[in-house]
Amino acid sequence: MLPQDSSAPPASRSPGDSSTITEATAEELVHGICFKTGPPRTLGAELEWLVLDAERPGEPLPPERLTAAHDAARALPLNSRFSIEPGGQLELSSAPAASLSACLDGLRADLAAVRGALRSQGLVLHGTGLDRRLDRRCPPRRLLSSPRYDAMETYLDRFGPAGRAMMCSTASVQVCVDAGYEEPGPLGYGRRWRLAHLLGAVFVAAFANSPAREGPYAGWRCARQGIWGDLDSRRALAPALDADPRTAWTRHALDTEVMCVRSSPEGPAGPSDPGGPSSPADPAGPWSVPRGLTFRDWLRAAGSAGDAASAGRPAPARGAALRPPTAEDLQYHLTTLFPPVRPRGHLELRMIDAQPGDDGWLVPVAVVHALFDDPEAAGTGYRVAKALADAYGPRHAPCNPLWQSAARHGLADPDLRAAAATCFRAAAEALPRLGASRPVQDAVGAFTERFVLRGRCPADEAAERDDQLTGTGAHR
Repeated sequence: MLPQDSSAPPASRSPGDSSTITEATAEELVHGICFKTGPPRTLGAELEWLVLDAERPGEPLPPERLTAAHDAARALPLNSRFSIEPGGQLELSSAPAASLSACLDGLRADLAAVRGALRSQGLVLHGTGLDRRLDRRCPPRRLLSSPRYDAMETYLDRFGPAGRAMMCSTASVQVCVDAGYEEPGPLGYGRRWRLAHLLGAVFVAAFANSPAREGPYAGWRCARQGIWGDLDSRRALAPALDADPRTAWTRHALDTEVMCVRSSPEGPAGPSDPGGPSSPADPAGPWSVPRGLTFRDWLRAAGSAGDAASAGRPAPARGAALRPPTAEDLQYHLTTLFPPVRPRGHLELRMIDAQPGDDGWLVPVAVVHALFDDPEAAGTGYRVAKALADAYGPRHAPCNPLWQSAARHGLADPDLRAAAATCFRAAAEALPRLGASRPVQDAVGAFTERFVLRGRCPADEAAERDDQLTGTGAHR
């Protein structure tokens, strides 16, 4: 989590507290930690990668080779946090950085070390939003096994195959920016929260890199976005943007279904994200997977059960069989929410596909930084994206028509192409003001010329390479 000054009211309990909580306490906790306001000073990025065989990149790796690769990377003295996704994807999460250069340099150094360790084993990192080695003949395989992942898989299987695909075959570039000032203005947290959702569709389209050849997302430029949207009816949705951000996020979090309940309230809640490594301290034994129970339902059932016990009445049936929820349960529940923008004190932008090439990831990091942390560029991005979003209606992202068009068509959508061109031009003008190096400016300029100005995205090139290899023209 990016450290920030905060003028938000302090929570009376730590979110890692294992004591039981009431509905009022839960609301106070979420309200107090979701946006930590102050001057926008820091930047971070989380990079997810597939691990492939250098000689046979089209073939899935045996589990033992993936495990050996993870062990080699984990043994390195990295500045970034190293973790493993359920399907074996490798993730590096930067430390909070005081500048764009510090963020990029730290990640590049760690990536060089990881690539060197994998190269000795005949392996390489590959940047793509969707593992296209996996299809109906070779379905997603979960490498990591633990009570948390068993429960997550059970829950997500209720809604179809998208859950396993998300866990085991997707990868992204997640960019983290400070929430911003408490006060209104272009760098205020309310404006930046809305800006992240307005620009999200532009980022989906411009950086789309998960083309699908078959299945429910055949022809999509960003099939990963389709997968996230199909997890369940609420978990991947953005909250309402026409309400106070803290109030809207608190309501959204508590009114989303509980994915799973840990077998014991004791011990740490585990890593900060379900995609992180399983912890030896995670509660052992199977975790329960209730049906149709929101976190608010769970809180109210515990409160009603306590009241009923005091009065000698039977407890209500809904959620009554579960133990009372704790602050740790709430903390874990928050990590199982997958909206396109997740408030974790800072803003975590989750909609960008993993990018091709060794350094393709730095372009979205630089562009997001410019459009959020340079006031002039932020103003341009807000005006352009708001006009575009207003024309497509008020439905929540990512299920509104604009986000759907971005995922299906990328920058072939003329409205998104025009918006992206303006936003990338504003970002390019802002980067020198923010102290970006010449190589970073050149990388953004080259991406803009290669893709944005031509109405293309990385998925178009990936699909064309596939067509050349197979002799087909399946990508639409």
